[in-house]
Amino acid sequence: MFQSEWQNKKVAFLGDSITDKLRDYKTYWELLEENPGIKALGYGVNGQRWEHVISQAKRLLADHGTDVDAIFIFMGTNDYMCAVPPGEWYTHQVQETNAGGVMVKRLRRILSTDNATFCGRINNAMAFLKETFPLQQIILMTPLHRAFAAFSESNVQPEETFPNELGLYVDTYIRLIREAADIWSCPLIDLYRTSGLHPLTASHGMFFQNAETDRLHPGEAGHKRLAATIRARMHLYPPTFR
Repeated sequence: MFQSEWQNKKVAFLGDSITDKLRDYKTYWELLEENPGIKALGYGVNGQRWEHVISQAKRLLADHGTDVDAIFIFMGTNDYMCAVPPGEWYTHQVQETNAGGVMVKRLRRILSTDNATFCGRINNAMAFLKETFPLQQIILMTPLHRAFAAFSESNVQPEETFPNELGLYVDTYIRLIREAADIWSCPLIDLYRTSGLHPLTASHGMFFQNAETDRLHPGEAGHKRLAATIRARMHLYPPTFR
């Protein structure tokens, strides 16, 4: 293992069930403690959505203050499954501005804060993180592809070839997270595209919790693959600006 500038950096992970420590093997972020040797702080909670990112960040702030180097966010699949409306990134208002020494009226775009929408929730979360952690590296990660999962008689989740209750497919939400990285000037680790995990392919059942009943959550082999992908991308970005 070569010496990485990420070694010994304190890195927080916000997210949902894939980030939650609910299993008896090492999660992707615990594997990153081994290589490249970060000090990982896991704050993911099963079932949570982008509206919960601020509460997870506040827990991080209460536990460690701003003594953290980087924050990763791995969220969005539950927003799709719960049919959160995408919304819009911006609202628009006519406002005055100085252009070349002359006051003129122009249509100004303003980031949406509508917490009932996916875009509004991301804007609210990123505004909080950017304001609270200005010296920390903040990295967005896209959700994975989704296949069938049945956790109980009433909690059965179709694979991604079916839309949610709004008639939207998961890639709508993936696209918006990619756009969020542009809007908020954040590195993006596109796990939907680059992890190689494709649970809709039968042979990839080996990477998930149960090939028959849960191809939503990576198993031990899946977390190793996630960690390898994230590790390779981490080295492209500085771990902190402190």
